[in-house]
Amino acid sequence: MSLRRQISTFFGVGVVSLAADYGVFLLLTEFLGVEPVAGALVGYMVGGLVNYLLNRTHTFASERNHVQAGLRFAGVMAVGFSLTWLFMWLFTAQFGAPNILARLATTGIVFVWNFSAHKFWTFGERGGA
Repeated sequence: MSLRRQISTFFGVGVVSLAADYGVFLLLTEFLGVEPVAGALVGYMVGGLVNYLLNRTHTFASERNHVQAGLRFAGVMAVGFSLTWLFMWLFTAQFGAPNILARLATTGIVFVWNFSAHKFWTFGERGGA
């Protein structure tokens, strides 16, 4: 698959994952009164599970078994989780940004990390092991 197509597929998978992530985030923060950083982290985990399953089957030509890829995916997600915490905290608690704008900016930052790490390490496409 060409890099252009792969990025667009990753983006499409990301939209589906983001719907799961933001759906959980909005449910928790707007309807259940959970604070934004905690809501973002729970949403990130739900979206991450959706993301793994779809990227494994649709985006990356991986020959790694589920255990190995899953462990690597969890490592990448742990970094993404930490980045989500950091940037949500900075944008909301330190800069006073509205929750949804903070979440959108954080998503953009974490997208770049996730694509690069998954392409070259998690799914280790041909020579990227």
